Amino acid sequence: WLGWATASDEVIGPDGSAPERESHAVVVLHQRLEDAVRRLNPHLPAQARDEPLRKLNQSVFPALLEENRRIHTLLTEGVDVEYDGDDGVLTAGKVALLDFDDPQRNDWLAVQQFVVINGQINRRPDVVLFVNGLPLAVIELKAPGSTGANLTGAFNQLQTYKQQIPALFHANALLVTSDGIAARVGSLSADLE
Repeated sequence: WLGWATASDEVIGPDGSAPERESHAVVVLHQRLEDAVRRLNPHLPAQARDEPLRKLNQSVFPALLEENRRIHTLLTEGVDVEYDGDDGVLTAGKVALLDFDDPQRNDWLAVQQFVVINGQINRRPDVVLFVNGLPLAVIELKAPGSTGANLTGAFNQLQTYKQQIPALFHANALLVTSDGIAARVGSLSADLE
């Protein structure tokens, strides 16, 4: 358990019993993200808290690694915003997306069988870990003893996901593979080793 809430896409998917996204093309759990931004930044006005959501939702770079680096900076350093202060003066500030000092203030959700559809491509990663509504880790699991059920097969599956459903990896911090006996953890650009 380790503090993670759990759900399946059958529950939180767009056609689930408690949907948290409007379509299978959407990979961010927007209400969780909005709630976290509000909770972590109560000192900022609503207009300042809306800007980071816009910056997260628009891709700036066409290459996955560049976009991932951009969002990583927003996650680790906060989002620069400008807003009208109480005195009417334009004020600069930062909006935190994650609470590194008090991790319990973050929203932790593990979703199994998270369906992502990109055009005609339909993929279902085994587990996606969301922090504050952002998909920060993707886990690919292989059953021991099955044909192709090894770390190489799991790694290759993640490479396919990166090519076919890249939006799931814009905020990604970790990729995890396991064959039930061994496991590997790496960054978005890590190779099999």
